[in-house]
Amino acid sequence: MRTHSLARLAAAGAFALSALLPAVTHAQAKTLRFVAHADVKILDPTFTTAYISRNFGYMVYDTLFAQDAHGKAQPQMVDKYSTSKDGLAWTFTLRPGLKFSDGTPVTSNDAVASIERWASRDTFGGAMKSAGAQWAVVDDKTFKLTLKEPFGMVLDALAKPSGFPPVVMPARLAKLPTNAPIAEVLGSGPFLFKRDEWLPGSKTVFVKNPNYVARSEPPSGLAGSKKPHFDRVEWLYLPDSNSAVAALKKGEVDFIEQVPADYITPLRSDANVKLLSAGTQQAQLIMNQLHPPFNNPKVRQAVLKAVSQAKFNAAMGYPLDMRMPYCGTYFICGSANETLAGAEPFRTPDIAKAKQMLAEAGYKGEKVVLLVTSDVPYLNALSLVALQTMRQIGLNVEGVTMDWSSIGARRAKKDAPESGGWSAYATVANEFAINSPIVSTYLSAACGNTLPGWPCDKKLDELRTAWIRETVPAKRKQALDAFQARAFEVVPYAVLGQYTPAAAARKELKGPEKLWSGIPNVWVLDK
Repeated sequence: MRTHSLARLAAAGAFALSALLPAVTHAQAKTLRFVAHADVKILDPTFTTAYISRNFGYMVYDTLFAQDAHGKAQPQMVDKYSTSKDGLAWTFTLRPGLKFSDGTPVTSNDAVASIERWASRDTFGGAMKSAGAQWAVVDDKTFKLTLKEPFGMVLDALAKPSGFPPVVMPARLAKLPTNAPIAEVLGSGPFLFKRDEWLPGSKTVFVKNPNYVARSEPPSGLAGSKKPHFDRVEWLYLPDSNSAVAALKKGEVDFIEQVPADYITPLRSDANVKLLSAGTQQAQLIMNQLHPPFNNPKVRQAVLKAVSQAKFNAAMGYPLDMRMPYCGTYFICGSANETLAGAEPFRTPDIAKAKQMLAEAGYKGEKVVLLVTSDVPYLNALSLVALQTMRQIGLNVEGVTMDWSSIGARRAKKDAPESGGWSAYATVANEFAINSPIVSTYLSAACGNTLPGWPCDKKLDELRTAWIRETVPAKRKQALDAFQARAFEVVPYAVLGQYTPAAAARKELKGPEKLWSGIPNVWVLDK
């Protein structure tokens, strides 16, 4: 319950923001003030699938290819490319004049090292390696890919937008061990990270990269020109929703990446604010499959049987027109890959049946550590409903509360739950990160993967490979159905619901309608 008056809340918002406003030395800089959805702590988008680190990556790095607004892969850092008739040999040439933010040239060695780092962690990269992918430097601007088997999604892989996007960094950084995040930031993208102004927990600052060479094409999605209109971008972390909304209404910030659900309806009637779709999202419960009890797929099925998507969606508080009562696919309802295969046994939540399934699975009361997000309202709501649902079916669950960035670090630990590890956490995924078996991070069941939760099912991985290789549309649909049916048997994660969140911009901000499906490509913004 809120007990503060509106005046006090607005004053609190202004006070909170005043500490984050730039010093007078930045007064002449054209500045975008952007309220980010979380605090950034991990500066390496190749280490974590956390969206805040991914978004950081797009500010300071560029990619070889990028998806345009229609989801089609377009050359980005690549100038030209060619492929053999059998699709087993590819040649790529970098655009002339590309430089890192320190002025050193971007070379093929950097591109190949960056791809190899990405491929060691990413599902798409792993699938390419299974097809025999080998990368080789030809000269400073040219590199090659050879395959042992056809892989018709090479460009889609190199343009993957989320869940370990294949960003380009210097080879010396790309070749560092992948078991820890890279601390140094030396980018190839439109902005420079101002480490000297970084205030973890409150503000992250970027300035225009003077060495960035933009493409000539207009921006479209994540493709085309990324030449910034702003000299300076300040990511402000304002976990208090009242402060963030009050600052937006007063014009002290320009954009809120994710509007708290209970502020959406009031902001719809504010003439000074534009509300925008932030893309379709899927809520998820990730379960750690290394340790009991979630190393048992029957236990995971029991949890899924208890999930009421309507209850989880309602808890987040979004208006009825922004949430679905139920979605029975792993691949986003309304997408090209929507399928209901295997979903029927879990369509209707049943706590009593879930209790029975848990007992039949042989659950012995093992401790479940659920990581509860404290600083992202919708994740906090999902976490609390998950906690309640698990307790209702008889799981011995303990909630451990921490901020989202800390969860991002803890979920990489493989320790047992009782020894500082974890059992489960709630998260969300953008539609483009889960709309097919190859891009969906948590449906990668290749044993030995590096994903938090470490899903491992040989049959599911084989079915995914069959879908990748099938080119006949009717047979590909059959392969998709078989893949999802198996997914409901082994439950790599539990779908908690589908919804459409909102972002908000000041009316004077130009270009927010060009922002792309939940990834803040802020170089399109101007005022």
